[in-house]
Amino acid sequence: MPRITTRTVAYPADGLTMSGHLALPADAGRRPAVLVGPEGMGLSDVERRRADALAELGYVALAFDLHGGRYLGNPEEMLARCLPLLDDPGRMRGIGHAALDVLRAEPRTDPGRIAAVGYGTGGAIALELGRDGVPLRAIGTVNALTTGQPGEAARIRCPVWAGVGSEDPIMPPAQRDAFAAEMQAAGVDWRLVVYGGALHAFHHPPVGHPTVPGVGHHPRHARRAWHDVVALLAECLPVTE
Repeated sequence: MPRITTRTVAYPADGLTMSGHLALPADAGRRPAVLVGPEGMGLSDVERRRADALAELGYVALAFDLHGGRYLGNPEEMLARCLPLLDDPGRMRGIGHAALDVLRAEPRTDPGRIAAVGYGTGGAIALELGRDGVPLRAIGTVNALTTGQPGEAARIRCPVWAGVGSEDPIMPPAQRDAFAAEMQAAGVDWRLVVYGGALHAFHHPPVGHPTVPGVGHHPRHARRAWHDVVALLAECLPVTE
């Protein structure tokens, strides 16, 4: 397995000092880069490992922070912070742009070849970057079928891939339909994969604290969703061009 290097990066966003995880591939020279956004609980070793895995594939990867270095394992505390955030596109874009600035500033990053992959709240932030006109090469999300302000999806300049569990009560069929309608009306190159029998956050390994109702790990679909994300990057952001 290729050796990678990692480091913690501190940066300001949303009135907080964020603490992201930057993973760099072993070889020298500029590489394509990927933002990795966490679930609403915040940055954890799950996202750090995903950033590391992307670095092993040859990408510069930044797993960004949501809560100023905190992981919100208490569901009530997590919802108290995330629900207002999800209702405020400007705040989401601010968090996303701050992380994007860190990624672009990394000398190993090719600033013209960046994608965003996000889960839950982190996926919503990735979509808001697209709606804000950021020239990303791809956007990939899992259980983040948020819709934006009317007409703004037309500013998305890249393919969008979205995955969701069929039994996810937080992203029910009506939400899927609204997301699909928004993407289609905007002329986005979009795909939606529904993973049969999966709940919300099916991609995330089990945690040792309470969660909101409707959350559950599905190991087989978790592997499939990761493979789908990697395939999206291989198609839209190949390591060599």
